[in-house]
Amino acid sequence: MSLTDRTQGAASTPSTPPPGGRRGGTTVADVVRAVTTGTLPVRITAYDGSAVGPADAGITLSIRTERGLSYLLTAPGDLGMARAYVSGDLGLDGVHPGDPYEALRVLKDDLPLRLPSVAEGLALVRGLGWERLLPPPPPPQEALPRWRRVMGGLRHSKSRDSAVISHHYDVSNAFYEKVLGPSMTYTCAVFHTPGDTLEQAQAAKYDLVANKLALKPGMRLLDVGCGWGGMVRHVAREYGVRAVGVTLSKAQAQWAQAAIEREGLTELAEVRHLDYRDAPREQFDAVSSIGLTEHIGVRNYPSYFRALRERLRPDGRLLNHCITRADNRAPHRSGAFIDRYVFPDGELAGPGRLIGEIHDAGLEVHHEENLRQHYALTLAAWCRNLVEHWDFCVSEVGVGTARVWGLYMAGSRLAFERNGIQLHQVLATRTGPDGESSYPLRPDWTP
Repeated sequence: MSLTDRTQGAASTPSTPPPGGRRGGTTVADVVRAVTTGTLPVRITAYDGSAVGPADAGITLSIRTERGLSYLLTAPGDLGMARAYVSGDLGLDGVHPGDPYEALRVLKDDLPLRLPSVAEGLALVRGLGWERLLPPPPPPQEALPRWRRVMGGLRHSKSRDSAVISHHYDVSNAFYEKVLGPSMTYTCAVFHTPGDTLEQAQAAKYDLVANKLALKPGMRLLDVGCGWGGMVRHVAREYGVRAVGVTLSKAQAQWAQAAIEREGLTELAEVRHLDYRDAPREQFDAVSSIGLTEHIGVRNYPSYFRALRERLRPDGRLLNHCITRADNRAPHRSGAFIDRYVFPDGELAGPGRLIGEIHDAGLEVHHEENLRQHYALTLAAWCRNLVEHWDFCVSEVGVGTARVWGLYMAGSRLAFERNGIQLHQVLATRTGPDGESSYPLRPDWTP
């Protein structure tokens, strides 16, 4: 059935010039018809009065302005859609902006795209007006592209890492409190059942890490990339461990230290505002890295894991927890949307590369676990929190930034569900030069 068929709810070209359009000119609906085939899973409406797709579709994409169309045309793919959506020039009706998961799922699974010929493309642009190909300034939430991103130094220098960490984490502690919940934990939780609450699952994650590290009262733990101090506070409170956390986010460090004081844990726990490269040069009984590896750059894996090994006593354990590519051959750098709006300079490697680098740094790898499905559940819970507290979050960070978070978390959930990305925990020890190790014959923790 043709997309122009009225039984699908497609609008014909108006007989009078629509707002922003021209008599006899190309409409936005014409463009949609040219780049899709078959039945659309959504309704698409535009500022020029044209529309295409089923009138009774549960989801409507509304291209509200000429600027929104220019965003889509000048940056095809996720970046153009993100720019239009974050700026409010593209609406997603039928889903909440705090959780546009269903819209992203439908578009990924059911939108039948085609690439028009060069002649078709030129005709469409000519009909719309060549000015539509002039890129509008991006929304203020967007970071500069990699090649223009000076930020005080080369990629993954201390100064530039500090700047990009600030871009993502120093948004608003009050915002994060609403989205992450009471644990203020911004890493994958561990669910024993899908019905577990987010708080139960985050506590279970910290217990799993603590047990894999065989933490006991009086032991010393270094937690690099500690965020708001969730691991540090948990092991101090529940295991009697003396824990030091380091984070490159000043806002996180301030919040975490205040929480430590509030909870009466100052004798055992501490969070410092430091780069992991400047972490205390002491030998700890255990080291945990939960969600930091994504930020350091794949080329820095060797020096990173050597630095962690140096901070482990002989026979001490390391637990590295991070997002990975599902394919070891996949590009390390993230896509344009994630790089510009979420994690500037972020990089991911496959689990094979990760384990290989830990091994080559002189650590003995004993156990690996993929928690991919758990991260999908975690992200769904964070989206529910954002929906529940939407008005507060918008008042705290602005509607554009709140939209970025809804889009990013819902899209990431979909990627974890579809095995586009994974989450791996790798447990290793600083085994002695002659192979001496107290690591047990079988795991000494409860999965």
